Amino acid sequence: MIEIRDERPTDVSAREQLLDTCFGPARFLKTSERLREGRLPAHGLSLTAELNGRIVGTVRLWHVEAGRGRPALLLGPLAVDPSLQGHGLGSTLMWASIGRARALGHGAIVLVGDAPYYARFGFSGDLMSGLSMPGPFERTRLLGVNLRRGALDGATGILSASGILDEAACPEGLDSRRQAA
Repeated sequence: MIEIRDERPTDVSAREQLLDTCFGPARFLKTSERLREGRLPAHGLSLTAELNGRIVGTVRLWHVEAGRGRPALLLGPLAVDPSLQGHGLGSTLMWASIGRARALGHGAIVLVGDAPYYARFGFSGDLMSGLSMPGPFERTRLLGVNLRRGALDGATGILSASGILDEAACPEGLDSRRQAA
């Protein structure tokens, strides 16, 4: 049976392996990564799926500003072991993360992803029409959902990182990952 639980410090290596398997080294080049790098995920919003002691899924959410004075969460990456894709684990992780974010009082979640997939969770590009990313992105893949009525309504500007800085993050390490990609 698959257990959805909070990520633990001991999960880091397995999580990174899973992300490498699912997305490859090019994941470090994405504009979304610019909003995450050097930051800690939002407290209580790093979830792991475990099966027989093996990490088979992950999702994390990060603090961002959706334009000036509009706190939101950036979801991603969402990853599921390729051998388990298509069996609902990604949906389970999504619903768990959305429910947790709502319970913690967050107002909105944004992401860059496949609109038809994320529409089932209430995500839409309509809420994001006045927002952009701090680098290259595909407009049709910038999606958002209000967890609290009106949280993203009328938001304009550029998404920016606003989470707690990770003092353990090494800028040289970040640069080497980008260069390797």
